[in-house]
Amino acid sequence: MKRHLVIIPALNEERFIGSVISAISKVNGSIDILVVNDGSKDKTADIAGEMGAMVISHTYNLGYGAALQTGFRFAVIRGYEYVVTMDADGQHDPASIPELFKHLSTTGADVIIGSRFSGGIYRMGFIRRIGAWIFAGVARAYTGYRFTDPTSGFQLLNLTAFSCLANEESYPLDYPDVNIILLLHKKRFKVVEAPVHMLSNVKSNTMHSGMKPFVYVIRMLLAITMILLRKED
Repeated sequence: MKRHLVIIPALNEERFIGSVISAISKVNGSIDILVVNDGSKDKTADIAGEMGAMVISHTYNLGYGAALQTGFRFAVIRGYEYVVTMDADGQHDPASIPELFKHLSTTGADVIIGSRFSGGIYRMGFIRRIGAWIFAGVARAYTGYRFTDPTSGFQLLNLTAFSCLANEESYPLDYPDVNIILLLHKKRFKVVEAPVHMLSNVKSNTMHSGMKPFVYVIRMLLAITMILLRKED
């Protein structure tokens, strides 16, 4: 049987992590779940462990990207064939996981990005929406593929793809979004989208709250520039 792992980066998500793990288990009781506790000061790690998930804890908050890469490295060491990445705040609906695997099978892609815009209506803040629109244009211009949700963290990756990211020295510690799509395309991986269901009214310690969207857009543009200028060995 092919081994699947769900990777959930988490920072102070004690309000949601239990229900997220429970929802994943209801969709697929045999899938393994890893919570990467990225320096939480609350009971996130304790609750995740009590719910039956595996837990790796960073002593300090290293960033969302660092937590993902920790999960990828764990998956490589443990011999998983596929990983699904999900947020810890309950925004990503585990019921969409089978849809990701379906698209992986039918498209032959290495990475499936779950799009909140392909399958229905999703409300997003104005700044984030503009940023997503800009990044979608950049991704299409570079890859030739029309991405509708290039900043989605709800993804499915095969072994070849997540092994590459696990060993990628320039993998960003904070925002691994459209810059990673460009990086994977540059390395000749096939990346496509699939429609998924996401909740837009989740109140959490999101990295895109307050003034953070402005900082995110600026830093992502810089990251994209670095990827485009980078020479592959």
